[in-house]
Amino acid sequence: MKQFSHILSYPLSVLFYIIFGLLLLIFDPVQRICLRLFGYTAHKNSVDFFNLLVLRTLHILGTTYHIRIPDYLPQNVPVIIVSNHQSMWDIPPIIWFLRKLHPKFISKIELGRKIPTISYNLKYGGSVLIDRKDPKQATVQIEKIGQYIRQHNRSVVIFAEGTRSRTGVPKPFKRKGMLTLFDQVPEAWVLPVSISNSWKLQRHGMFPIPTGTRFRMDVHPAIKVSEHNQTNLIDMLERTVTSGIEQ
Repeated sequence: MKQFSHILSYPLSVLFYIIFGLLLLIFDPVQRICLRLFGYTAHKNSVDFFNLLVLRTLHILGTTYHIRIPDYLPQNVPVIIVSNHQSMWDIPPIIWFLRKLHPKFISKIELGRKIPTISYNLKYGGSVLIDRKDPKQATVQIEKIGQYIRQHNRSVVIFAEGTRSRTGVPKPFKRKGMLTLFDQVPEAWVLPVSISNSWKLQRHGMFPIPTGTRFRMDVHPAIKVSEHNQTNLIDMLERTVTSGIEQ
């Protein structure tokens, strides 16, 4: 059965990438038109819809989603979403299922170049691009997005491990980015998120995408930054996120 699933993953992956590529090409001009003619809300809605379609397209490969979100999420306040990171496919569920929080991203600078739809959104949708080889530039950009979410009461996603885990085993949290955000937005709430099994979608690299992956995202109760010592808060976040990862 496993051998058959692996063989089946090849044609299904081809079909997926054809549709995914078309979505990238279609939504690049769509979001440009939305932002230039109708403003932020229209642009955000186009980005949300694109990510919903990506989630639905992954169903071709038998991917299922198991999402747990608390009944209460902070509203009209800046939010820092702290998550583990397993693959590029972590992004669409965060954008879609937490869309009410207007999530923005701290992304590596390479993603801002020549990727239809994705690069435009990262450059003009409120996210920031950091050069991981230049700590000073990275800190300035993190400070910038901290001020952005403070001004607009939106959220920023920080993948606390610094890079993705290729095996699903969580890596130690890197603290500087979180500490910078805590200093910039002391009134923020932190939303811990645990992502499981996303790494399996890239266990063979970009191709083929395995069939039958059970993606899981657990959103934990929010924590107010100002009510905790920052070092202790990061320790708490690391325990919370790590404990929610399915092994």
